[in-house]
Amino acid sequence: MAVYVAFLRAINLGAKRKFPKDAIVSATEAAGFAGVATYINTGNVRIETTMRSRARIETALEQSYRDATGFEVPTIVFSTAELRDVAPAAERLAAETDHVSWGVQHYVSLLKDEPEAALVREMEECSRPGALARVSGRAAHLLVGENYHQAPLTNATVEKRLGVATNRNLTVVRAVVEKWCG
Repeated sequence: MAVYVAFLRAINLGAKRKFPKDAIVSATEAAGFAGVATYINTGNVRIETTMRSRARIETALEQSYRDATGFEVPTIVFSTAELRDVAPAAERLAAETDHVSWGVQHYVSLLKDEPEAALVREMEECSRPGALARVSGRAAHLLVGENYHQAPLTNATVEKRLGVATNRNLTVVRAVVEKWCG
């Protein structure tokens, strides 16, 4: 069986979108997936499956999550090989920039679909002093100042230009890669 990592978007935000880890595990197993594990309560889920279609995996998970919660849970799936490439791209970006001088926080918006080149250029042109966007495959890297919630570039900016995405800070991405991607 192949191992994948699913990232759930917009859960455990506010009182109405609660989806605790044990409920995520139950709903994931109910969808027919094995080897289910979670990492922190932001919707990072390891699965094993014989399915090879990322779209089929996402659809199965989203249906099961909707059944379990009563609300839509957009889900973005990466193979372990795809996810292993995200952290090195982040490291290259950090090495190429003078981010240290402006107190950077590095977030990665994980995209449901790989954007076309024109959309990538549009996203990257949103960069400005103190806020840098770079896209590599299905990952949009956002280097922003110390307060992400006041940054000019956020996951909302990414979704507006590139489609469905969920973001994690680079520390979480690295931990997930180390834990589940060998």
